[in-house]
Amino acid sequence: MDIGRLRTLREFADRGSVTAAAKALHCTPSAVSQQLRALQSDVGLALTEPAGRGLRLTDAGRALVARADDVLAALERAESELDTYRSAPRGRVRVAIFQSAGLMLLPGLLHRTAEFDGLDVIVRDVDMTPPEVPGLVADYDIVVAHRDEHAPSLGSDRLETRHLLREPLDVALPAGHRLAKRRRIELAELADERWISVNAGFPVDDILQSLIIRTGVRPQVVQRINDFRITERLVAAGHGIALLPRYTMDTRRGSGLVGRPLAGIKAARHVEAVYRLGASSRPAVAKVLDALADEVGALTGERDSSGDPARSGARRRSA
Repeated sequence: MDIGRLRTLREFADRGSVTAAAKALHCTPSAVSQQLRALQSDVGLALTEPAGRGLRLTDAGRALVARADDVLAALERAESELDTYRSAPRGRVRVAIFQSAGLMLLPGLLHRTAEFDGLDVIVRDVDMTPPEVPGLVADYDIVVAHRDEHAPSLGSDRLETRHLLREPLDVALPAGHRLAKRRRIELAELADERWISVNAGFPVDDILQSLIIRTGVRPQVVQRINDFRITERLVAAGHGIALLPRYTMDTRRGSGLVGRPLAGIKAARHVEAVYRLGASSRPAVAKVLDALADEVGALTGERDSSGDPARSGARRRSA
């Protein structure tokens, strides 16, 4: 089988349409269709079938995509073995990172990777929900994503994850709030408060919704703002309270903001690096993953703060 045709099939599987695959491969939709037809001719089986106005994979197509991942991962490993003959990681590593993780990790990450000549780290901030992560992995070597503590890992049979951080979520209050001097706060004490959350589907809102289920207390959400810096200013000005990540919340003197943990409730988000199967065998990608872990370690004082050895390091999870 032709490697180029296998790559085309994988791009079609990742992106869900001929048009999107053509855009990613910088060719025309007709060229993608020709490659898929040629691959079907090679294997003697139908790999796609009509679905509305587009196409979808058949069972045989899905099976071949899984094997294509193995073949292409083997090629990446072969390429990485050649890289080991070089004295240092080289090449471009594309990273997508959600905004608050960028605030927390990006300055230090770029300092660490700048030490290696020939290693070029290109970062984009992306406002992502967990279901969007697999699509982002099609465009980036590493996606730094977050999820609710009670949600499953973002890994799958085609994606690897490296757990970076368990970050507690604290209640952000204005400095003059009636509960600001408490060490911990009961959720029931906040029943009448006005809340500022994020858009539905993002992990912090998922956690707030899970608290509703577990406690029966339904917060009154008055604003939905995805930029935590804006939320901080709104809370400090007395327009509501919020759940905010502990390590990125600005509670310095003069900020007008205090953060307090919830009593009796574990509220946190997990931060993971997600990447294609076999990608970490590239020295450049492995170095960026290590730099991310080192930066988290500098922030928290340990390499993996989850407390769960199963979450540490790179791993695969069956879908």
